[in-house]
Amino acid sequence: MIDFRSDTVTRPSEKMRQVMASALVGDDVYGDDTTVNDLELWAAERHGFEAAIYCTSGTQANLLALMAHCDRGDEYLCGQQAHNYKFEGGGAAVLGSIQPQPLENDADGSIPFSKLTAAIKPLDPHFARTKLLSLENTINGKVLPLEYIQQAREFVNQHGLQMHLDGARVYNAAVAMNVDITEIVKYFDSFTICLSKGLGAPVGSLLLGDKALIAKARRWRKVLGGGMRQAGIIAAAGKLALTENIERLADDHHNARYLAEQLNTVEGFSVNLQHIQTNMAFAKVDQHINQTQLIATLKQQDILISGGNPMRFVTHLDITTADIDTFIAALKSAL
Repeated sequence: MIDFRSDTVTRPSEKMRQVMASALVGDDVYGDDTTVNDLELWAAERHGFEAAIYCTSGTQANLLALMAHCDRGDEYLCGQQAHNYKFEGGGAAVLGSIQPQPLENDADGSIPFSKLTAAIKPLDPHFARTKLLSLENTINGKVLPLEYIQQAREFVNQHGLQMHLDGARVYNAAVAMNVDITEIVKYFDSFTICLSKGLGAPVGSLLLGDKALIAKARRWRKVLGGGMRQAGIIAAAGKLALTENIERLADDHHNARYLAEQLNTVEGFSVNLQHIQTNMAFAKVDQHINQTQLIATLKQQDILISGGNPMRFVTHLDITTADIDTFIAALKSAL
């Protein structure tokens, strides 16, 4: 199967399966799972934070961060394209009684500071209390510039806010910028890493912050049903992903550009190559193309794509340049 729908579709390698099978485990709710403890301690030290907590998903990790930073009736600022606002079921509002204040993102994924300043609520009983700025990196495959992140830190300091990073694909950003990840995350009070996207683990995300925030998040994780008992079996895969699958993300970025270049040879498809920064390509598709029929035809050939306009294609460790060539030939034939 050649699957361009997302980098969440990666399958664990044989080595990853072996470390999962041999992982030492215990009851993580009691704090007894050796492998989970090792992952959390290692991740905190590696990224320059006091503590970390292993979660079932990026959605849960982001929700725990929001609920640890904010109380009922508080508000967080974010972009309209932010995953923790648009694609996570409204969890902050539904489960945390936290009000999102979404603002329009600029083309590069940033949020103008003029809009952020205007959105901060005054200290008045009529308003929600603005507590947090949440950014995302990468966002729709684009990398937030370091200069912008530095300015965002100065902004939240000036306004007495905290700052969270939805870092589901933050390692893609670090590889694209050729910097160590700490050069990005050091500006944030908390951040998440998704282990089950481009890094290739089958499940799990991490939330990192100071000890007080992670202690609060750990309680909320239990309340939300996130205590996972013998979770070392999957935590072992996460540790391997973080130690062995980082540098190869550059291959995914190269393949995304190659895919975009090849899509531009297909009649009815158009990709702006200047927007290819990491492992995503977005193609504009002519209206006359029947996407439902196209998706079904390709699926019969074991090629999976998602509909939409633009149509998103995601490269990952299970996609090779040969796969891309196979897909382009099949696409041209189907059209």
